[in-house]
Amino acid sequence: MDLLRDLLVSVDKTIIWYFFALNSFYALLLLLSIPEIWRNWMLVGRQELDEHLKSQALMPISVLVPAFNMEASIVDAVRSHLTLRYPTHEVIVVNDGSLDGTMDRLREAFQLYEMPPAFQRPLESEKIHGYYRSRVASGLMVVDKDNGGKADALNAALCAARFPLVVAVDADTIIEPDALLRLARPFVFGEPVVAAGGTIRVANGCEIRHSRVVTPRLPRSFLAAVQVPEYLRAYLFGRLGWNRLGGNLLVSGAFGLFRRSHLLEIGGYTVGHVVEDLDIVVRLHRHLRERGIDYEVPFIPDPVAWTEVPSDLRTLGRQRDRWHRGLAQTMFTHRRLLFNPRFGVVGMLMYPFFLFGELLAPVVELLGIVFTGLALFLGAIDIQFALLFLLVAMVYQMMLSVWAVILDEVTFKTYPSSRDVAVMLLCALVEPFGYRQLTVIWRLRGFFRALRGHSHWGEMQRRGFESAEEDTIDVAA
Repeated sequence: MDLLRDLLVSVDKTIIWYFFALNSFYALLLLLSIPEIWRNWMLVGRQELDEHLKSQALMPISVLVPAFNMEASIVDAVRSHLTLRYPTHEVIVVNDGSLDGTMDRLREAFQLYEMPPAFQRPLESEKIHGYYRSRVASGLMVVDKDNGGKADALNAALCAARFPLVVAVDADTIIEPDALLRLARPFVFGEPVVAAGGTIRVANGCEIRHSRVVTPRLPRSFLAAVQVPEYLRAYLFGRLGWNRLGGNLLVSGAFGLFRRSHLLEIGGYTVGHVVEDLDIVVRLHRHLRERGIDYEVPFIPDPVAWTEVPSDLRTLGRQRDRWHRGLAQTMFTHRRLLFNPRFGVVGMLMYPFFLFGELLAPVVELLGIVFTGLALFLGAIDIQFALLFLLVAMVYQMMLSVWAVILDEVTFKTYPSSRDVAVMLLCALVEPFGYRQLTVIWRLRGFFRALRGHSHWGEMQRRGFESAEEDTIDVAA
């Protein structure tokens, strides 16, 4: 029995040190993000952006928009993409075998006419029924094809794209009017940038008109509101901190800019992968490192896109399950990177962090709860030790979320309402108690499903932006 008690204490101490090291690394990312935020915040103001519009240095951009069953919102979404402030850009919409009237709405609103393709198709995709141009919007192309999933649709769009830079966006993502100008900045500074990611913010609750966020507001649903500091923590300092450590391993699939030539070199997006955005960036890293090509994958905080987050437990659970399955799938596929000095910081730091710090974290947390409870039952540890585990595993992260909210408020001041800021701080404080445990359960489910080979996408129910303000749970109640 004494041996068992000693073993339990040793395991618990190891787990506490694991969480202390993990959260300390997050704190390091926070510290590293502060000079990055300041540098990007001061870099370009409104006047400089207006000058960029006249610049010949900005490379043309193709906006790739995969769409499936988007009948209600596709027209407004396409119009918003067409009217982005950028010298030269085109919009390529791929109707990915929609079962509703998505294609009919596009045909009617933009007076589409069929045209023969005047380009090669270096990437395979599901059967394409036609390519269409618009009589009223010269920068629009629509590709109509059989359903093959998001990655397959993006590959079809990559083939049709005319320009050297491509930005992949979700059809229901709202891009701020000057976001392309801001996202394209690092590509004109003479640096070897191959991809860049921007900030994703929560659109639920915002005042939205004609697919533009007019007034940022916090969601009234607690489940949606508690995701706001979570997104801030992930984007505002998580990815900015990685800029200082050698670049990012993830560019969000909802809003990321790439050099088209490199995407074609690696064979485009992997069809069947449940998180194609993580997979494509890891493959880019591998491809360029193996060839000894100098490159950068920065995160830029001020180009902003807005997305609807799940506001019900079932949809949120499916999303986090899928994210974790995709992470596991990517880590397994590219396991050769682990502690491989040939891949530099990617193999020695980025991949190990995502493997041990992200993929295995919910497993370690589950083991910590089980072993701590068992040790308490056997009297191997006292209540103070158990509270120490709670402090290290939960309260540390809570403070990081609070600092992320404060950092956003003193720099970008996204939310004009002081009430919204106060509610965000409240959400950051309560996030570790209940919501965190749910995300651990969902991530565990995704982890074990990945071990069994589950690769289905999972249905994502969305309310749409028009109903975003109708959430019924008031976080201030």
